[in-house]
Amino acid sequence: MTEMNMARAINLALHEAMSKDERVVILGEDVGKDEGVFRITEGLFAKYGDKRVIDTPLAESGIVGTTIGMAIYGLRPICEIQFSGFDYYAFHQLESQAARFRNRTRGRITVPMVMRAPYGGGIRALEHHSESREAIYAHTPGLKVVIPSGPRNARALLHSAVNDPDPVIYYEPKAIYRLFKEDVPDAIETLPIGQARVERSGKDISLISYGASLRATMEAADILEEDDHISVEVIDLLTISPLDTETIIKSVEKTGRAAVVHEGPRTCGLAAEVIARINEHILLYLEAPVKRVTGYDLPIPYSSKERWYLPDADKIVAAAREVLNFS
Repeated sequence: MTEMNMARAINLALHEAMSKDERVVILGEDVGKDEGVFRITEGLFAKYGDKRVIDTPLAESGIVGTTIGMAIYGLRPICEIQFSGFDYYAFHQLESQAARFRNRTRGRITVPMVMRAPYGGGIRALEHHSESREAIYAHTPGLKVVIPSGPRNARALLHSAVNDPDPVIYYEPKAIYRLFKEDVPDAIETLPIGQARVERSGKDISLISYGASLRATMEAADILEEDDHISVEVIDLLTISPLDTETIIKSVEKTGRAAVVHEGPRTCGLAAEVIARINEHILLYLEAPVKRVTGYDLPIPYSSKERWYLPDADKIVAAAREVLNFS
C-alpha cells in the first residue's frame, strides 16, 4: 500500500496502463512537455515520448475526433479535455460518432476510448472551468460515464475504463485532486463499471451521491449520527451511466427514506433520475418523499460566491432532517 492523493493515483493508473499495453496513447492540450494543467500526465512524455503522449492544438472537436479514429483502428486512446466546460465543442463527435458506432455497425466496430476531463467547482475558477454537466453524457445512449470519489477508486475505475470496449467519459472532480490521501494497493485493481458502493451501512436513511459531493455527504452522515443518533447509509454511485439501480433500490427499500446529492444543476440532473427509479420500483416502501440537494439552475458563480452554490454538509443535514421528520 502507498498513500497518495487522487491526482497521483490517476497519474499512476496512466503510467500502469501505458506500461502494460502499447496500444494505450495519451493526447490532449499540454499533456506532453507541460504535463497537463493539473500535472496529471506528469512523467509520461519523458518516459514514452511524443508518439504515445501527443500534444494537440487547442481544438476539442479535433482531439476527440482523432481519438475516435485511433480507437476504431486498434489503439486504446485516452484523450484529455483540459476542463470539462470545453468538452461541449466535442459533443458532436461523442454523440454522433463515438456513441453510435457499435449500433451503426451492428457490433462489428466498437470505440474503446476514454475521454478524461476535470469537472465541477471548488477551486474558484473562471467561467467555463467549473461546470458539472455529467447528466448530458448520461443521457446519451452508447456512452458510459464514470466519476470517482477518491484516490483508490479513481485508479481502479480508470483501468476499467481503459479496458472497456466502449467509449467512457471519465470525469475527475478536480476539487479533490489533492484534498486528501488514501492507501492505494501496489497491485493493479479494477472496479466494475456500473456498480455502486455502499460507503457506509445504516438503517434510518439513505444518502446517495458521487464525486466531490460524497465528502460533504459523509460529513453530513457523521453529524446526523453524532447529533441526532440517526443510522445513515451512504451510497457512492461511482458510475452514473449505466446506473446501479439494484444497489439504490436495496438501500432505500431497507431505510424507507432517502436524499440524493450532486453539485450539477437541479433540473434533469442525476438526482431526478435516481428518484424516478426509486418511485418506479419501491414507492410503497417510502416513508417520506425523497429530497434533492443539488446545485442551482444557473451558471456556477465565481470566487467566494461559489461555496453558496455547492452542496455542503449543512444543506444535506437539513434535507435529511426534513425527510426524517416527515409525517
